[in-house]
Amino acid sequence: MGRGDKKTKKGKIAKGSFGKSRPAKPVKAKKESKEESSEESK
Repeated sequence: MGRGDKKTKKGKIAKGSFGKSRPAKPVKAKKESKEESSEESK
């Protein structure tokens, strides 16, 4: 399990792919943003 293993995070970085172990966009904690509150008021 290293750079050659495409199912691990290290392997996905080496291959340049994304998936469950290496999401394309980092998952952040959901906060109520200004955009969400402005949509509700419309």
